Amino acid sequence: MSQDSSTIVLLEGVSDVAAVRAIMRTNGIDETGIELRDLHGVTNVGRVLSEIRQLTPDVDVIGMCDAAEVRFVERALEADGCPVTDASDLPAYGFFVCDADLEDELIRAIGPVRAVEVIERAGLGPKLAALQQQTAWRDRPLAEQLHRFCGVASGRKEQAAGELAGALTRDELPEPLAMLLDRLG
Repeated sequence: MSQDSSTIVLLEGVSDVAAVRAIMRTNGIDETGIELRDLHGVTNVGRVLSEIRQLTPDVDVIGMCDAAEVRFVERALEADGCPVTDASDLPAYGFFVCDADLEDELIRAIGPVRAVEVIERAGLGPKLAALQQQTAWRDRPLAEQLHRFCGVASGRKEQAAGELAGALTRDELPEPLAMLLDRLG
């Protein structure tokens, strides 16, 4: 952790870091004083938050999580002294919840057709086409194909999240990312 950080953003993995970095860049948010922290899985949020509080108790800690993993953030915040009744309390503490997951939020925000265009511009079109030809995915809706494509390989997940997030305007950002950006900017 940088000693100069005034805000630490706790994010589930590298794809979330890539997406937040992209929206910060697109929206002119200076990264000085902001550390984007990869939790290597949201189950580590309690341990990481505790470590941060021991080292730099006054730093602002915010973050994002998927709806299915809210319980880990709730427990971490409760251990940090923040009363949490349910997920609706999380935004007050700077934690924002993706409806399903970040990829789902990004695909819905940009729309499946535009998402394909972004993926093709990133040079990933042939890989998407290969997935779409697989028997298990051939007849599925485009949004489901894109979600699977973006989440199937770790390097691709990071690249796709960054590219999709970077292609969104401020007004197009899904709510969790917009609320996070508001806290950063």
